[in-house]
Amino acid sequence: MSLDRLIDKIKETNNPTVVGLDPKLDYIPEFIKEKAFAEYGETLKGAAEAIFEYNKGIIDAICEVVPAIKPQAAYYEMYGFEGVETLYKTIRYAQDKGMFVMTDGKRNDIGATMEAYSTAHLGEVVVGSKTIAPFGADALTVNGYLGTDGIAPLLDVCKKFDKGIFVLVKTSNKSSGELQDLKIGDKTVYEVMGDMCEKWGEELPGKYGYSGVGAVVGATYPEQLEEMRAKLPHTFFLVPGYGAQGGGAAGVAKAFDKNGIGAIVNSSRAVMCAYKNGNYDEKDYAKAAYDEVIRMREDINSAIK
Repeated sequence: MSLDRLIDKIKETNNPTVVGLDPKLDYIPEFIKEKAFAEYGETLKGAAEAIFEYNKGIIDAICEVVPAIKPQAAYYEMYGFEGVETLYKTIRYAQDKGMFVMTDGKRNDIGATMEAYSTAHLGEVVVGSKTIAPFGADALTVNGYLGTDGIAPLLDVCKKFDKGIFVLVKTSNKSSGELQDLKIGDKTVYEVMGDMCEKWGEELPGKYGYSGVGAVVGATYPEQLEEMRAKLPHTFFLVPGYGAQGGGAAGVAKAFDKNGIGAIVNSSRAVMCAYKNGNYDEKDYAKAAYDEVIRMREDINSAIK
């Protein structure tokens, strides 16, 4: 299944990390913005073009050493339909460079609406005599709060098109425990959601023992990360919270199994804004991003080993 392809890329690059491409205009070097605004004006189109140019630079720099990117849809939607087009172009550009793409959309609904979300982000739509992939990402983050009715349509699309999903289980934000740590009987909500991931994943088995249904488990809660790794042997983890949110290599190492697989760790701002935190000219932003992903790779690999 799709997450087999992700694990293959992790093994190929010896790098269990993913770069979150969550661009704000504040992150974009001035010379890129000036060029885009000169051509398109200070408009949503100008903003979207600046973001795409920036994304291409990052992708070009890291594509041979990082297996995946994770664009957060909201950062593109905030720039209107031009921003959404940039999300589409970013997905395609990264895939053309051989990268695995996870769209971070946290979508959830039921019935025909969830089928539409599934088709939009992972599937194909028929337009007259043609069949087209609207976005064509390799995986999508989803919210399982509506239960199986909200996940079943995704499983069908994942089977058909070799895609994967990551379900929110124990998220990295400070207030996650307000709901996720509550008990249902003798289990926490996040434990119950993890169990559901294992059950849903039975429909999408993979060659490495991990299904096409992954779980989002944050680096900021290493004890729960270790707990979930032990309880969810067939569920691959997407681990946010490393770096800017405070998660460290020793903590995220708990997400991996005895063979050193089972998870991929996300970093966004630390990579995207690396040129602001060192002795770099802004025109070297892509080199700074490359240096940061290499540092991150070595940091996490040393902890896993």
